[in-house]
Amino acid sequence: MDNEIFRRTYRSVNERYCPYEKSILTNSCKCSRARRFCIAEREGVNCGADAAQSQCLELLDLLRRQARFALKATDERAALPHSKAMRIQVGGLRGLHAVVSPDEPIPEKIEDIHGIIERAVACFGGLANIPLQPVIQQIAAYKGRRRFRGRR
Repeated sequence: MDNEIFRRTYRSVNERYCPYEKSILTNSCKCSRARRFCIAEREGVNCGADAAQSQCLELLDLLRRQARFALKATDERAALPHSKAMRIQVGGLRGLHAVVSPDEPIPEKIEDIHGIIERAVACFGGLANIPLQPVIQQIAAYKGRRRFRGRR
């Protein structure tokens, strides 16, 4: 399928896209509001609720602004490479889990993105009030998958 045709079809089918699509498609996270769909042989994720998407976008914007130094990314408007986007998404959610549930171990896989964001909002009275230092530490510590290099 032509990439331009795919992008147009994707946008028309996925009006409420999931901001955590990369994390969900790589099986690093799950979300109770996420719905997977297929276009040709490609997969996408959309969000089941406007309010949930809005919270996710707000959190990602906050984390991206606060984690610029840890990611060595100075341009706020530039698109992040996949690895840095994954660090913000997965590392940020792991950090959020650490501040919401400090007595529990940080999971390898976040089981419900919407659930953990809702817990953070309930605990701190809003996303802007989250203590960000432990969250940024998890973003900096997240490594993701290593490339496999076969024999040559």
